[in-house]
Amino acid sequence: MLAFFRFKQGKLPLPNIRYIGTAPANTIEVDVGHSIHAFPEGSSICKAVDSASLVNLTMSNLFQEKKDQLPINKRVVTLDSSIFNHPLRRDILHLCVVHHLDSLRQGLASTRARGEVRGSNHKIRPQKGSGRARLGDSRSPILRGGGVAFGPKQRDFSTRLNAKVIRMGMRVALTLKVREQRLGVVSSLTWFSRKTVVLKSRLQKLGWDTATLFVTGQTEVPANLRVAGHNIPGIDFKIVQDLKVYDLVKWRRVVLDTAALCTIERILKF
Repeated sequence: MLAFFRFKQGKLPLPNIRYIGTAPANTIEVDVGHSIHAFPEGSSICKAVDSASLVNLTMSNLFQEKKDQLPINKRVVTLDSSIFNHPLRRDILHLCVVHHLDSLRQGLASTRARGEVRGSNHKIRPQKGSGRARLGDSRSPILRGGGVAFGPKQRDFSTRLNAKVIRMGMRVALTLKVREQRLGVVSSLTWFSRKTVVLKSRLQKLGWDTATLFVTGQTEVPANLRVAGHNIPGIDFKIVQDLKVYDLVKWRRVVLDTAALCTIERILKF
């Protein structure tokens, strides 16, 4: 979907990454590194939040940190508040989801009416005198081998939706993921092994082994990650240009790399 909106190609700037402890006063700190339960008791997810507030997200790491390496979860990335702190609009989400599902409908069901089936126009028997019910030709819908009355025909189910509504739907869906603590950001989705058991073990430690969508800003999903995760049920991979509002609503957890985050902010920026 994001490929629908054109933008100038070029080197994308890295998001604003800094260390914890330097956040301004009017920020929303979200730690999703190991978040599994998204709706704690008394959650205020659906309450209004000042759109001018900054959103700071704790970064996660797909790789295991080395002993002499500063933990990645000590860094936070500052998100654009106009995108990740947008007022919630359930009606916009509904429009975007219905628009996407309509576009998936093939509409190939087709039947033949009585004028399209093979048969004679000759009346089967006289109108009167037989003592039986009256009948027309052999192509009548009430006879075996006849046409279908009011049957389906091929049609286009796709609907139109303004581009600005789709962009707003992306902002609302991303905001909802942040408030639910189901949005993760990693520096890269490059993976070192093609073994499924290695990737699955790491994802289980992070709590990303089920209902998780990984989105990369590269032109294609890294080969090792795609091969290793192909046989893991409950996860999927996409490039950011193919990301849709429906994906953000469908998947419980979404993990972006910094390149995907830069692309999203550039396209959806007011």
